[in-house]
Amino acid sequence: MKIIEVTNVDFSLRHFLLPLMRGARARGHAVIGVCADGALLEDVRAEGFRVVTPPLVRGLSPLAQFRAFRALVALFRAEKPDLVHAHMPISGFLARLAARAAGVPHVAYTCHGFLFNQPGPWPRRAASLAMEWIAGRFTDVFTTVSTEEAADAKRLGIARNPLPVGNGRSPALFRPDPAARAAVRAALGVTEDAVVVTAVSRLVRHKGYPELLEAMRGVPAELWVVGERLDSDHGEDMAPYFVQSGLGPRLRRLGYRADVAAVLAASDVFVLPSHFEGLPMSVIEAMLCGLPVVATDISGPREQVLQGETGLLVPPATVAPLEAALHTLATDQAARVRMGEAGRARAMALYDEAAVVTRTLDLLGL
Repeated sequence: MKIIEVTNVDFSLRHFLLPLMRGARARGHAVIGVCADGALLEDVRAEGFRVVTPPLVRGLSPLAQFRAFRALVALFRAEKPDLVHAHMPISGFLARLAARAAGVPHVAYTCHGFLFNQPGPWPRRAASLAMEWIAGRFTDVFTTVSTEEAADAKRLGIARNPLPVGNGRSPALFRPDPAARAAVRAALGVTEDAVVVTAVSRLVRHKGYPELLEAMRGVPAELWVVGERLDSDHGEDMAPYFVQSGLGPRLRRLGYRADVAAVLAASDVFVLPSHFEGLPMSVIEAMLCGLPVVATDISGPREQVLQGETGLLVPPATVAPLEAALHTLATDQAARVRMGEAGRARAMALYDEAAVVTRTLDLLGL
């Protein structure tokens, strides 16, 4: 079969879809990736995958979205795929409608987080719900990464049979690694006895950085931040918050890293104080590396993190509970070890990349 995987940007294709593309190719299928152009596509193409870059954008410009829709229709008509598998809210909406317009026989969608669950103005949330409901009428297989959002899809009539498939990472790559821990700490000039709290995400407001930076003032630990703001990201710039954090040398902004597994192995606590998530890969990566996780009690993280067992959950958009949770783990090595070991066992059981890819491919009928 010929399969086209569609997402919004190169970051999503490289970090979320590539394992699925590998799995489909291993089963003998021809796989094409589709997303906006970007530097991270070099990694995908280096593995022999063809990637097409129509003018997909993450904004709400009607003209830009019409151009993207028209380009997708033309692409699907030219390629004649057996299956279009769409991802992310806007690209997923356009790809599903374009697939039906082009006569593609099978259309699938994986929800990585409903925008109507994201805090924001009600017209934007209502428009998101309407888009999901409309596109759901053109979707043969509807999957979600979290069980909560599968329940949302069924309750709201978005899909008749939404199926949660989860997310996964490789336990062979993300694991406790004493050698990597020593090497990363040596490179950064950090002693073994220093406690390191690490966050890995895009540098956008809904990841909770203003709260995190304020909370860390009262935590006896360093904060490492891995990630950057994508060119396509919208909203408030986080740079002023970092400049005004008052953390001094306790704050290290590491930028985009290809060695996230090694950075996590060198850390002691993982934190993700988001306001909105699907089922974050970064939490899975941290759990597999044996780190206790401090996350917000929202859809996605609350099905990953068991309160008091694998980490601590705090209310979103608050500072004091976040500071208290981080302080608890920063000052209690025994708790860090206990929760980290329990988290790795849970991630091994639920979030093994190979199992998730197999389950997804089977549901897609591949």
